[in-house]
Amino acid sequence: MSDIEWRRLRGLTAREVINALARDGFTFYNQRGSHQRYRHADGRRVTVTYHRAGDTFPLGTLRSMIETQAKWNQDDLRRLGLL
Repeated sequence: MSDIEWRRLRGLTAREVINALARDGFTFYNQRGSHQRYRHADGRRVTVTYHRAGDTFPLGTLRSMIETQAKWNQDDLRRLGLL
């Protein structure tokens, strides 16, 4: 299991995730409907799905974006100001 404190991330909005991706070097490269795609120079790709910038994500979606796609750990989340 990961060392990430998921309780503290429950209220994370789409706007906060997108800003954190930008601070970490991800750039917007494509959109299809409500799916915005971001990529990093090292090859990582993240898809952010939302309808309004203030929407919060279900825990499973958030976990996928953070752990699987962006490959962030607890230290990265602190550095990006999400924790």
